[in-house]
Amino acid sequence: MQKENELEKIKLGFSSIVIFRNILKTKVIKKLIKFLNFEIRDNIDNIKKIDLYSEFLSELFKCDNNLADYILSQIFLDDNIYINKCILKKEINNNLKKILKNELNFFKYVSSFDFSSLFEKEYSKKISELEIKEIDFYKIYSEHIKNIDKKGYGIFYDNNMFVLDDKKNIIAVKHKDNQDIKKLYGYEAERNKVISNTKILLEGKKANNILLYGDAGTGKSSTVKAVANFFKDDGLRLIEIKKNQLNFITDIIESLSDSPLKFIIFIDDLTFSSNDDTFSYLKAVLEGGVNSFPNNIAVYVTSNYRHLIKENFGDRDGDDIHVEDTIQQIMSLTNRFGTIITFQRPDRDLFSEIVLSYAKENDIKIDKEELIKQAEAYAIRSAGRSPRVAKQFVEFFIQ
Repeated sequence: MQKENELEKIKLGFSSIVIFRNILKTKVIKKLIKFLNFEIRDNIDNIKKIDLYSEFLSELFKCDNNLADYILSQIFLDDNIYINKCILKKEINNNLKKILKNELNFFKYVSSFDFSSLFEKEYSKKISELEIKEIDFYKIYSEHIKNIDKKGYGIFYDNNMFVLDDKKNIIAVKHKDNQDIKKLYGYEAERNKVISNTKILLEGKKANNILLYGDAGTGKSSTVKAVANFFKDDGLRLIEIKKNQLNFITDIIESLSDSPLKFIIFIDDLTFSSNDDTFSYLKAVLEGGVNSFPNNIAVYVTSNYRHLIKENFGDRDGDDIHVEDTIQQIMSLTNRFGTIITFQRPDRDLFSEIVLSYAKENDIKIDKEELIKQAEAYAIRSAGRSPRVAKQFVEFFIQ
């Protein structure tokens, strides 16, 4: 009788979930509920019972070693009604607070429950063991709520880099670029400007939108991604938007404006032709439009062109008024950025410094002059001197 009461308590607990209802959609919990809902008939099918339990364990072990850690990770990733009220700073009534506590206490109970007790003794010894771990979910989640501006919530909890799909949904990058700011050599002055501006953003103050322009391979994109990784634990998230998604940018910024996190909207390698009017979406955002630009967001753009819009000789055809309008149109977008940082192709001394830094990182022991000589020859055969070429040379050298 006690076993049946405990089983009913768990089944009822899952059925009664309101706030964390998304957890019922996960494969692990679905298989657990399927096992719990197995009906005991006159002739007990113990083989089927073991099979359903083993299916649950198999799914669980793909994610975690125990049910407690799995549930904890899922509630941190959950974008629910309670966390949304916290983000929007809406009043949370006592009933919702009570529901939250009840559900978290239920998770504590179910994650510490010994499911082997549901089997007869002769079968309990034959099933796979499940580690039992007791966690105070309510205490941990309460602390998490206090620190969501740093730890994140929902999709932003366990990731720091994102892209948009075709329906303007924000999705986590599966294989993110783990650029390390300590392993980017040269261009310290340029990089420090990005770091300083990002610190202002993290302080909740009005940060500048930044244009990083210059020669290919000089580390513009790497700088932005490295800064995003460096400040991950301070609540910074990066969302990359492609040129063909610029029509989404206003909606994305509006959807993030109330978040306690800080965001870099990253547009990489951006260039427009003079007859491409999609730049107007970005221009409208940088101008602010009717709505003021939120303090928790900054736009970082990289380009090989200072003015972003390619000017053709044909753009200067026509009378003086037409020419002036064309030039103003070309320059107007760049002038909307509060900070413009130039990444120029390195001279011989800077290129040598970068090569030697990568060589030291990879523990290459060779005469410096010989190494630099070979690097210069490699650069001539490649696209010229750049940090990218320096890194490629060292990687080629150690093969």
